[in-house]
Amino acid sequence: MKQDQPGPATTPRTRAKARHILDNYFIGPARDDEVLEIWGNTPEMSYAPGDRVALHVSTTADEWEFEIGRDGLEYVPLLTKSGLPGEHHPTPLDCSVKGCGWPEAYALTIPDDWAPGGYLVTFRARKGDDRIEEHHVILIRTAPDAARPPYVLVCATGTWLAYNCWGGSNHYEGITGPDGNAFSPVVSTQRPWTRGFCKLPEGAPRALRQQPTRPGEMVRYPYMEWAYAYGYSKKYASAGWASYERHFARWAEGEGYDFDVIALHDLHHDPDLLKRYACAVFVGHDEYWSAQMRDAVDAYVEGGGNVARFAGNFLWQTRVEDEGHTQVCYKYVADRDPLMGTEQEHLVSGAFEVAPVNRPGALTFGVNALRGVYAGLGNCVGGGAGGYTIYRSDHWAFDGAGLGYGDVLGARSRIFGYEVDGLDYRFEDGLPFPTCSDEAVPEIEILAMGLATNIEADHGIWGETLYIGSADARFKAQVLFGEVTPETLDACKRGNGMIISWPRGKGEIFTAATCEWVAGLIRQDVQVEQITRNVLNRFAKSKGRSR
Repeated sequence: MKQDQPGPATTPRTRAKARHILDNYFIGPARDDEVLEIWGNTPEMSYAPGDRVALHVSTTADEWEFEIGRDGLEYVPLLTKSGLPGEHHPTPLDCSVKGCGWPEAYALTIPDDWAPGGYLVTFRARKGDDRIEEHHVILIRTAPDAARPPYVLVCATGTWLAYNCWGGSNHYEGITGPDGNAFSPVVSTQRPWTRGFCKLPEGAPRALRQQPTRPGEMVRYPYMEWAYAYGYSKKYASAGWASYERHFARWAEGEGYDFDVIALHDLHHDPDLLKRYACAVFVGHDEYWSAQMRDAVDAYVEGGGNVARFAGNFLWQTRVEDEGHTQVCYKYVADRDPLMGTEQEHLVSGAFEVAPVNRPGALTFGVNALRGVYAGLGNCVGGGAGGYTIYRSDHWAFDGAGLGYGDVLGARSRIFGYEVDGLDYRFEDGLPFPTCSDEAVPEIEILAMGLATNIEADHGIWGETLYIGSADARFKAQVLFGEVTPETLDACKRGNGMIISWPRGKGEIFTAATCEWVAGLIRQDVQVEQITRNVLNRFAKSKGRSR
């Protein structure tokens, strides 16, 4: 994992003083004037040249400084300010749900010559010999009146929010939420990103181990062990600019592709935004979408737009509320969603395939998460190949990649996992076809496949604790079959991940349904790189739209 600058600049003494901020999971404010800290955020996730950006900062230092730089193929610092007066502001206990409420500390206007991309905002502070820095990221797109590049990278900000544990809660675990919930169905955008989402030091492990677990060896999760040791969120490997979109952006820039960068939330507020581009690209872990976001993509493809989706785990419908400051997802307890039983219950925040949402993921990207999910994580296909088995090697996407029927793509670079999407399928004469029982359409071509599971294998090793277990399979069994029995659990145990190609409407979709496709770009897997080029080159021109 390439990183141009070092990680958080802290002394051992500062780290020791700040350990109580990290309670085995959550990172957030110390709420203690004696602890050196600095945190900051911006009201929006993305901006364009000419937009005003407000920095909301809280620090226990008397003075602070910041640096903003474009985090592209090379990190380029563009703006620095120092000697800014520091203020330590109260942070509500429920800041992860309702926001921090800090006042504006500094504001700037995005210059006209700042190129599209991800921009790191580095906040720095010191007390005596101690110093610390934390990071934020903003996305900058092309100015509205400027010529548009052919590609747009849509960052998975819905998933970033779902995994952001800064301040106490996210859509997985937390200190707030309804009675009995271990997660909050409501999270705020008005808080910092947790440590590791914006910037990572070189060598930070990815979610998948680079080598499968050996027989008899206790299962390990190196990325979580690393996170605990160095004071990062254990969710850094699951979401965020630093683990996913950054690597695609750097690779694409190095290959000479001209692209814009936006937030997924931009599609919620501006559904016509995609129509300005020939190809929309999605990468990494892209799990949480509002209905409006899906509507925007569906209309875009039907009208002639192309989608290159190198991403996995398309699962949950969300709602964006409070003028974009709040994301709602009740997930496993969707029956508690206030919209249940109303005229708007199709907007209930639950799984796409489940009533009352009833909008299978295959209708948008050709695959769905409930036919996935886990591969290469812990004992979930822990000894698997780590790549896709090729079935339709003569497809245009594989041109020049040196692949034949039965070959495995991406095993050395470990691209298959940690969550994948698939379909119900059947085999005929050695080739897979969609059964269409999950509302996939016959026009979808299954190009490659790998195996996944919803139940983590228990090998009976003494002292071993399973991370995934069977909770996801139990949820799937309940919602698909109405009950959890040995038979329904068995039916929900097996999953798959797929590469599919789908001419849809006037547009076209290519989906490599895995979170870890970018690992092939990071590790310079020549076959993964060639396929990525083939897709981008084909999709550079729109088919049925006027630009």
